[in-house]
Amino acid sequence: MKRLGALLLVFLLGIAVLSSGCINSKGESTTPSSTPSSTATPKQSSTTSSSSAKVIVIRTTGATFPQYQIQKWIEEYMKTHPNVKIEYEGGGSGHGQEAFLKGLTDIGRTDPPVKESTWKKFLQTGDQPLQFPEVVGAVVVAYNVPGVDELKLDGETLAKIFMGEIEYWDDEAIKKLNPNAKLPHEKIIVVHRSDASGTTAIFTTYLSLVSKEFAEKVGAGKLVNWPVDKMGRGIGGKGNPGVVQALKSTKYSIAYTELSFAIEENLKVVALKNKAGKFVKPTDETIKAAVSAVKTYIPEPTEGYKEDLKQLLNAPGENAYPIVAFTHILVWENRGGKHYSPEKAKAIKDFLRWILTEGQKKEHIAPGYVGLPKDVAEIGLKAVDMIQTG
Repeated sequence: MKRLGALLLVFLLGIAVLSSGCINSKGESTTPSSTPSSTATPKQSSTTSSSSAKVIVIRTTGATFPQYQIQKWIEEYMKTHPNVKIEYEGGGSGHGQEAFLKGLTDIGRTDPPVKESTWKKFLQTGDQPLQFPEVVGAVVVAYNVPGVDELKLDGETLAKIFMGEIEYWDDEAIKKLNPNAKLPHEKIIVVHRSDASGTTAIFTTYLSLVSKEFAEKVGAGKLVNWPVDKMGRGIGGKGNPGVVQALKSTKYSIAYTELSFAIEENLKVVALKNKAGKFVKPTDETIKAAVSAVKTYIPEPTEGYKEDLKQLLNAPGENAYPIVAFTHILVWENRGGKHYSPEKAKAIKDFLRWILTEGQKKEHIAPGYVGLPKDVAEIGLKAVDMIQTG
């Protein structure tokens, strides 16, 4: 009887399992709540989460002046540092400073040095901001005039063009500087930045230095009111890419942009008259000549607001290109872990140290930029050492 009872129990259990749909035709379990894949899903998710936690994301925002250089550095650095992901967003120096202040970015990028009023806002966060140069670039004057392959301008004439006082390409002031050029009787279209821009700050500061009239009527800044807009001969472009696109698509136009964009887009560039009275184009040699004359004016990283852009422009020297400027990094000292976790702080320090050493080597410098002199790079390395990791 015991044996019969046991057989009956097994039979009834089998019927129960089949009726519940837990066995398929191959004899495999199909109950969702007990499948191996179901139980493995949380484990797999946990592994993915653990893996992604190892990837440190560094966000950097701001100036488009150094765009091509930043992109090159990021691409090369990430090849040898797979656990670090670096995201770059342009938007201009003004945007970079604002995002840095609000904690929306880890590393800010700004062409002109930060003003004292903004520096004080940084300090109000309870952390110490650090500012230092990362690379040298040049602002160029590019033009789109069919049939004119060489063009010379001095500061005074350039200022009058951008104020709208010189209306036609065959104006006597331009003809005097370019007696052999076939200048057309066409209205000059002036292309400028529409956003708050370090490139604009550099360019307008230069024009204010070489033209008292420009300084009084327009002035220097990241965002200015261009008189040509009211005359119907001004076009605004967002970022250096927007300016370049407007220039290329508009005949008889003139614009200011960063040298690397001019090289990348094969733009025709003006030879500018420098402080020594020589007409020079931006090259590695003419940019280095300018840097050598002004590098003593760079302040300590904790006092970045003391840097005076006027001291860096229109440098002396026969071979110096007149619109040369550093583009800067903004990073926090991270007092008490205010802005970065220990892991992120270490990653930021490593990345910035790489930029200021390996990144300054010729093979890592993008066309249109010049690496920092060693003594200038040392200023940045001093700042990097100040970043707290714990």
